[in-house]
Amino acid sequence: MSTTTHAGDVAVRSILLMADGERADFDELIHPDAVNREGRVEPPACRVGGPAGYYATALWLRTAFEGLAYDIHQVVADGNLVAVHATMRGRHVAPFVVWTPEGEVDTAFPPTGKEFAVTQSHWLRVLDGQIVDHWANRDDLGQAQQLGWVPPTPAYLLRMARAKARAKRAAM
Repeated sequence: MSTTTHAGDVAVRSILLMADGERADFDELIHPDAVNREGRVEPPACRVGGPAGYYATALWLRTAFEGLAYDIHQVVADGNLVAVHATMRGRHVAPFVVWTPEGEVDTAFPPTGKEFAVTQSHWLRVLDGQIVDHWANRDDLGQAQQLGWVPPTPAYLLRMARAKARAKRAAM
């Protein structure tokens, strides 16, 4: 059973913006001091918080995953805290680079061309109609298995090493 409120509507919009929102949409919906608690493994541009950081996260995901989309299944709100159960889907068409907490390239997954669909739970705090906090629980292992990242073949491990070297050079 879903419970929707104004805060729930705001939370759902913030998830859907990741797939196709413009920068102005993020400026409207994301609080200037908003924190994405998942940003610790994202590119440095995503870690600034506020609309700029959230928009950078969207661009990072859209670059790697063509046709990025979210199916919303349930929304539950308790005051200004909202939980959204969703499925993220897309096709892996460009390198997906994961970063260390220190802002260095950790792992780079070269494109496989494969499609994926994984469930996620997003937790958002809403203040005055804007997102101020975001946390997520994602099925990263399921995504990695669907995309052929695990178990990696020897050839894919070699492609990963090359992709990581390219990503490190690009980050300099």
